[in-house]
Parts: sequence; structure tokens; C-alpha cells
Amino acid sequence: MSHFELPKTEHLKLRLEGAVLHLSLDRPEVRNAMSFAMVEELIAVFDALEDAAESDAPVRAVVLRGAGGHFCAGGDVKDMAKVRMTSPEEPGGPDDPLVAGNRLFGTMLSVVEAAPQAVIAVVEGAAMGGGFGLACVADVTLARADAKFRLPETSLGIPPAQIAPFIVRRIGLTQARRLAVTGGRLDGDQAKAIGLVHESYASAEALETGLAQTLADLRRCAPGAVAVTKDLMISALSENLEVLLDRGARDFARAIRGPEGVEGTMAFVEKREPKWARTDA
Repeated sequence: MSHFELPKTEHLKLRLEGAVLHLSLDRPEVRNAMSFAMVEELIAVFDALEDAAESDAPVRAVVLRGAGGHFCAGGDVKDMAKVRMTSPEEPGGPDDPLVAGNRLFGTMLSVVEAAPQAVIAVVEGAAMGGGFGLACVADVTLARADAKFRLPETSLGIPPAQIAPFIVRRIGLTQARRLAVTGGRLDGDQAKAIGLVHESYASAEALETGLAQTLADLRRCAPGAVAVTKDLMISALSENLEVLLDRGARDFARAIRGPEGVEGTMAFVEKREPKWARTDA
């Protein structure tokens, strides 16, 4: 086991409470619009969390939310405008900095989705563009009923290039197409109805109660088993089924013979909580 350290961040607030990392996007003056710097910080934090699962103080869950009453208003338009002022020989070619800048958003969504920890998105206020994407890659997404989800890119003359695949994977092709061609606008209840979010709450108090219950539910699940299960489920989108089932059988055998499998089955037989579920653990 090893110790891990979270990176220093300027645009994110990080607060570690036991095994839960509370991560807040922290640019409230622009409704937490994501600058390139913020995106790089998010990638750095989730890269560090890959090691945190195996550390001597493991992080088991990440609560992702925005400061100042809004989740995230998408990408920072001013950042994009600065890069657009450059004049590459071939727009969209390998030397175009907008290509690398846009691709960075896809990398961020991929590392958040693939985190070995459970990721819970708590959505209040605006969730647009990249914020919409973050809501799609969380394992559990909770929202206020009056949250405002929007996919505005096509109304701005651009495609939601890095977000689109994750939206399709979350809510299916037909709903994703409808949102893309209409500049999709949804509140929290509508987002729940199409499967974008899992629960919608009428008040801030109810939202916090729902978050507490979700964290309590997660505490009962073994962290190693959660990490392996997430990887298998995400791999199901791209891997050959027979190859994936073979890998799943190997993962199962290692798990049931490992410390979590032994503890979990013993706890069941002895009619007690497993060690990872205890609040004093």
C-alpha cells in the first residue's frame, strides 16, 4: 500500500472527508465554465485517483459538483476565442491548436468515466455543454428538479464533438439526436425521464438527503469489486462479448479468492456487516 497526494488546483476545490473526495468546479463568476486550465486540473485529479484506490487511505467515492449554485456552463468561450485567433496552415489539421484543445475535453470525460471510484454528480443550476457531458459520465447523477440541462453547441454553429459519444452511451441514439438538433433544453425531471440523471429533487434539502443516502449505499459495496465491475461494464460497449466474458470469469475468480471476497462471504455467513461497510472502518 502507498500514500497518494492530490495535485494542487486553482480552479477546483478539493475536500477529502474520510474515503469521499468532494470536488467542486470553482469558477462561480462564470458559472463554472471550464477553461483549458480547469480541464487539465480535472484530468490531473482523476489520474491521481487511479493510485488512490490502492493507497493506505483509499478514496472510495468522488462527489462532483459546482460552486455558487451552478454545476457547469460548458467550455469557456473566451478560452476558445483566444485559440481561434491562431492561423494554422490547415484548419482542423494536426498543427491546429483547437484540435488538441477540443480533444482535451474528451480525455477529461474518459478519465472521469473510467475512475475506479464511484463518481456522483450533483447538478444544480446550469449544466451545459461540457457540464452536460460530466453528468453523462458519472456513475450516479442527482439533480435539482429546477436544474437547467442544455446542449447548445449546434445553436452556436459548432458540434458537441467530444460530448456526443458519451451522450449516446448514456441515453441512446434517438434521444441524443433529438437533443443535438434542437439545442436540447431539459429540467431535472425531464432529464430523469430520459435516463440522463437518476434522481431529481424538489429542494436543496432533499438533494442533500439523497446524496447522503447514495453515499451510505455505496459504503456497503466493496471498493475493489466496484472498480472491477465498472471496468467490465464500460468495456461492454467496445469489446467482443466472448472475450469480455472470459475476462469477467478471471476477474471473478481473483475476486472471490481475494481479501474482499473472503471478507464478504464470511460476513454474510456470520450475519454481520463487512469491514468496508462499517462507519468506523
